[in-house]
Amino acid sequence: MTNISRDSSVVEINDPPTFSYGERVRSRRTIRNDGTFPGKDIGEILAKKGEEGYVTSIGTFLQQFYIYGVEFMETGYRVGMKRKELESVDNPIEPPKPKTTNKTKSEDVT
Repeated sequence: MTNISRDSSVVEINDPPTFSYGERVRSRRTIRNDGTFPGKDIGEILAKKGEEGYVTSIGTFLQQFYIYGVEFMETGYRVGMKRKELESVDNPIEPPKPKTTNKTKSEDVT
């Protein structure tokens, strides 16, 4: 029996979708045909890592995940992708800023 990696503890649909219709997004990894994309062989590349496209539809899968239909401009392919496979180009998440302390030099001296 094969070991299938599942995100079974994550239920995305309890929250609003991460991406919006028309939002420009970037593929975080290379996406290959799993057999659900018509006219392409299983394993053929549908979207390369770093390729940009636009969210054209938002659906759900297994009452657990949002699936974002992304149309990639270079190829014209519309590919269904999970949140973890995408990052926003229009609304990038800023890295957390380092915490600063309000100590004065006199507080550092003991």
